Amino acid sequence: MDLILWRHAEAEDGAPDLERKLTSKGVKQAEKTAAFLRQHMPRDARILVSPATRTLQTVAALTDHFTLAPTIGPGASAHAILQAARWPDAGGTVLVVGHQPTLGEVAAQLLGSDDYSLSLKKGALWWFSYREREEQPQVTLRLVISPEFL
Repeated sequence: MDLILWRHAEAEDGAPDLERKLTSKGVKQAEKTAAFLRQHMPRDARILVSPATRTLQTVAALTDHFTLAPTIGPGASAHAILQAARWPDAGGTVLVVGHQPTLGEVAAQLLGSDDYSLSLKKGALWWFSYREREEQPQVTLRLVISPEFL
């Protein structure tokens, strides 16, 4: 199974949290990252998106075929993200469009630590793979990239 964590692109300040919209820079970030995903992500990937306006605008740069997942909204736990994605048993590829600090907590947990969180830059992707080899589970970090490198 592959799990791709996509933090929403840059959003405006000042509005109620769920209503914050992308800035013009954020729209460009989302477009760059979406172009990368169109080239590299399997077409049959399952896409889970937080109900916040900024995540909906971020994923809109990629597709309008996704599942709205209220359980992964702002303030969700890492456990809620992994449960929604059905990690590691779902098979295939799952893209989660969400928020900090939760995505950083998921990344840290997948890398073997429950003691700290990692910081995912706005608009960045973290791509993990899970497999079993010789009956041992293995998690591989395949990619970390932020929009300014695309």
